[in-house]
Amino acid sequence: MLADDASGAQGPSDRASEPVQVMILGTYHFANPGRDVANMEVDDVLAPRRQAEIAALVVSLAEWAPTRILVEDEAEPPTLALPAFAQADALLATSRSESVQIGFRLARQLGHQAVYGFDERGGQGEPDYFPIGKVQAFAEANGMTDDLGAIFAEVQALSAEQQEQLARQSIAESLFVHNDGAGLARMHDRAYYAMLRFGNGKAQPGAELNAYWYMRNAKMFAKIAMLAQPGDRVLVIAGSGHATWLRHFAEHMPGFALVEAMPYLERAATRLRAAAP
Repeated sequence: MLADDASGAQGPSDRASEPVQVMILGTYHFANPGRDVANMEVDDVLAPRRQAEIAALVVSLAEWAPTRILVEDEAEPPTLALPAFAQADALLATSRSESVQIGFRLARQLGHQAVYGFDERGGQGEPDYFPIGKVQAFAEANGMTDDLGAIFAEVQALSAEQQEQLARQSIAESLFVHNDGAGLARMHDRAYYAMLRFGNGKAQPGAELNAYWYMRNAKMFAKIAMLAQPGDRVLVIAGSGHATWLRHFAEHMPGFALVEAMPYLERAATRLRAAAP
């Protein structure tokens, strides 16, 4: 009779039955690219205070020991590896992108050989994944400008509230609201599903916007699935506008499981508060 493996080590057959664990780390964009309906003006994350806070966040995330790190950048299939990771040291001193400051920093700390890009954007041969212009044109032509303005105003008010708090918060604390799954889902529904009313049964720009936004996020998650292997712990770093759909796929796609980022953010924030003079 064979003795049990006292080491507890898992063989290939054990890992093959394990789900892919996916942590969606929702963020605002550190580098202020200005591509969203509402954009935060972020203070310089290369400043010493913010660098110390990012380092503390990365230490906390490292405790989960992700086996793969994916960031919201485009990359060439099938590998989806980002060539820029080879210049991680130089980029950490110059780039304000969260992909670099969190993703590259963490990957380097963990000894990873690659960071992967999973973004999907419109362009040649691709649809416009956020056709808000068509919704605006319909609103103007059908007396619904105020209705659309109210949706934008709610999103912008939330962004302004977050920005007002930013100076008082650490990086980890500022990400709490971007990783509150229930809160993100409520805002997603109020903004996106409210646009379903922008249509007349023939022209349906609000429904089309929702469909294309779903498509973009589905394609993004499909790239995660393309790379992930059973038993992987995959950290996904993306703007929190994507988080509701990405969390949905992690929870509902067979063989995948969602891991909450919030405990790791809270741990980083607590350590920073304890270390403050």
